[in-house]
Amino acid sequence: MRNIAALFSMLMPGVGQIYNGQFMKGVFLIIVEHFDNVFGKINQAIHLDFNGFHQQAIEVANFEYVLFYPGFYVYCVWDAWYYAKPNADKTKTAIPFVIGGFLGEISAILANRLPIPTLTVAMYMIIPMICGMIVFRHQ
Repeated sequence: MRNIAALFSMLMPGVGQIYNGQFMKGVFLIIVEHFDNVFGKINQAIHLDFNGFHQQAIEVANFEYVLFYPGFYVYCVWDAWYYAKPNADKTKTAIPFVIGGFLGEISAILANRLPIPTLTVAMYMIIPMICGMIVFRHQ
């Protein structure tokens, strides 16, 4: 159940919260995600980047909003994963997610130096989160 909630939030921040029964929180996070995505032009950057236009992807992205996204994204996934299990240990389970958010933020700052910026930023966030979900699956 926890992994399903986290997967839903990985696909769309806020949906994991709705899956957990936290409807108002989920709707709020979906709205915040949409505003950040639209104003940051994140989907447009992903589209350009995956089609080989890496420099145009960097140029189109509005980094005033893009730099907010990694921490927000990681928080949404952790929140859905954490609250899917009653009485989970909050302090230890957050560590891999904090690392993922930090790596995502640093890679977003250095995006103009990365070969495939959007994919690299995503992997720097997702891989530590998945490792944390595996390591702390029983917590």
